[in-house]
Amino acid sequence: MNVGDALPPLEIPVTRTLIVAGAIASRDYQDVHHDAELARAKGSPDVFMNILTTNGLVGRYITDHLGPRAVLRKVAIRLGAPNYPGDTMTLTGKVTAVDGDTAQIRVVGANSIGHHVTGTVTVTLGAAA
Repeated sequence: MNVGDALPPLEIPVTRTLIVAGAIASRDYQDVHHDAELARAKGSPDVFMNILTTNGLVGRYITDHLGPRAVLRKVAIRLGAPNYPGDTMTLTGKVTAVDGDTAQIRVVGANSIGHHVTGTVTVTLGAAA
């Protein structure tokens, strides 16, 4: 892995089931993540993905590419445009630093509205057994 290397993009269909299941799995029972009517009453066009689901998807993106020996050391993300049902989020990544067996990867998750998530992931690459 070298500075400047790009990770292949990962397209994630944003389904209502993914949004609701992610919220339930992370114990986020805010109505805007599972009740479309209440989300609309609060000014949103529909339910939207919570940050913990996004965080998990960013981690999955990195470990799916780097393999089971990769250890996430730090995930620092910021949300932007909401992820609504029926859209697709495309995750992309670029290696920005390498120090021995540790790398920093800049991650962007974009949907049809704009950047849903931006951030960096620090990962240690485990040695082969």
